[in-house]
Amino acid sequence: MNGTVVIGVGNPARGDDAAGLEVVRRVRASSQAAAAFRESNGDAAALMDMWTGYARAIVADAAHGGGAAGHVHRFQAERGPLPAALLATSTHDFGVACAVELARALGRLPPEVVVYAIEGEDYSHGRELSAAVEAAVAALVPRIREELTSRELAATEGRHA
Repeated sequence: MNGTVVIGVGNPARGDDAAGLEVVRRVRASSQAAAAFRESNGDAAALMDMWTGYARAIVADAAHGGGAAGHVHRFQAERGPLPAALLATSTHDFGVACAVELARALGRLPPEVVVYAIEGEDYSHGRELSAAVEAAVAALVPRIREELTSRELAATEGRHA
């Protein structure tokens, strides 16, 4: 296993549920990192296939945990279960938490899984991202680019040491 895959999860027609998709699109467009980029509708089996063979997966998704719209949660999913209630209430069937736990049970979880969950506000059909979620997406993109860059730099330095 090697490399990193960045996965955006969501539904582009359901307002803030598109947050994860927008994150991955913007990171892909602005990153020089040697990472793979994927988009998912949240199907657990498809998510497991997307991260299979990678040493690290970075997943961005919308969340509905009762926090302020635009708040970004960060989880290291390989360390333990994700809060299912936070990641299971978007418009996709099972959600990222279910996919992670299924992958863990089947031995298909990458060694490192970073999950970013952005608290949404409006999941109405045909809506754009709310202002709070748009601001959170904009702030999260450079954060993920930095994670990708710092990992690549560390790997390069390790080969030259």
